[in-house]
Amino acid sequence: MGKQSTRGRAEASPQWETLEDWVRGHVQQYIQRLLEDEVTEFLGRQKSARRRRVDGPRGYRNGYGKPRRLTVSCGTITVNRPRVREAEEHFVSRVLPVFKRKSTAVSNVLPELYLHGLAQGDFELALRGLLGDGAPLSGSTVARLKEKWQTEFAQWQRRPLDEVDAVYCWVDGIYVKAGLEKDKAALLVVLAALSDGRKVVLAVVPGHRESTESWSGVLRELKQRGLQCPRLVIGDGHLGIWGALRNVYPQAAEQRCWNHKILNVLDKLPKNQYASANKLLRSVMYAATRREAERRRDQFVHWCEQRASHRAADCLRTDWDRMVTFYDFPQAHWQHLRTSNPVESPFSAARLRTDAARRFKKVENATAMIWKILLVAERAFRRVKHPELMNGVHNGVHYVDGLQVRTKAAA
Repeated sequence: MGKQSTRGRAEASPQWETLEDWVRGHVQQYIQRLLEDEVTEFLGRQKSARRRRVDGPRGYRNGYGKPRRLTVSCGTITVNRPRVREAEEHFVSRVLPVFKRKSTAVSNVLPELYLHGLAQGDFELALRGLLGDGAPLSGSTVARLKEKWQTEFAQWQRRPLDEVDAVYCWVDGIYVKAGLEKDKAALLVVLAALSDGRKVVLAVVPGHRESTESWSGVLRELKQRGLQCPRLVIGDGHLGIWGALRNVYPQAAEQRCWNHKILNVLDKLPKNQYASANKLLRSVMYAATRREAERRRDQFVHWCEQRASHRAADCLRTDWDRMVTFYDFPQAHWQHLRTSNPVESPFSAARLRTDAARRFKKVENATAMIWKILLVAERAFRRVKHPELMNGVHNGVHYVDGLQVRTKAAA
């Protein structure tokens, strides 16, 4: 008797080679018991038990529906959903609602995998072994997800912005190949740092390259939805955004990205001078004061003239006032304001996804997907350093070389 009992326990215990099947089997049994318990609670009596009173709860068990495959995190299981007839109210299962084939956790992970680079045609190959043969992983599953994103994106585009206190805004464009067009479509993106230090995505809009007209349309729409003028806008060297700011938010200060400027200057030099020039340019970028930055700029210009690199010197001097606007804001924020990195970094995830997709049939599909990618990235955005200074900046506190200018009244 003892030996038989030991043998029975050994057969019921999992082994490493069959652990996944054992877990799925026990999960399946547990969920089936939960479904049975739901019906017992609904009818007020156990299976095969009669009603105790004539006026007691009506309704009878009526067998089971067709076996239902359900995909959960541990794999795909099969359960039988009990049916009830002649009940005074319709029986609705809280454990397994009608038409549900995936748990919420699985439903959430599929778009995450797609957004992080898993191509639509690779879902079955990548996940079939983990989730089982019955898992709903067809291409149509991803297609339905994308349709859902488009609906959510349309709603997001219409949300009011009256209560959004945008202090700093970073702007940039990402280009994707779509449809039969030879040229790539530009998606214009605006990311904002709010008065509490959080960074959020404000706009993702398809446009005709990065023209003044396209950027003006983006900014006008934000303004119509209630967005107040930001204190500072950071972008690259495209003239479109600066012309658009003059049209829509003329009071906003303008800062050009130093990384883009350095690349533009280096492009005017021979490659064998890149290392020396880059070191000098970085010293200009990180100067402690505006006057020191001008002194180091002049040193670089002199260095260029000695090597007959006048085009590089002219490139650095061009649009200089927009290169040093960050000195009018808190020194603690300079690392966020010198470049458009805050909006450039999320684009790396977007480019991974667009490279995997290679080409979109419609610009609308690319827009909704890249918007979703940016919202996923938004969860990991770091707050602006020293967020306690943001309210002051938002309210117009004046800074010179990164230090607050205190008025006599404030003193």
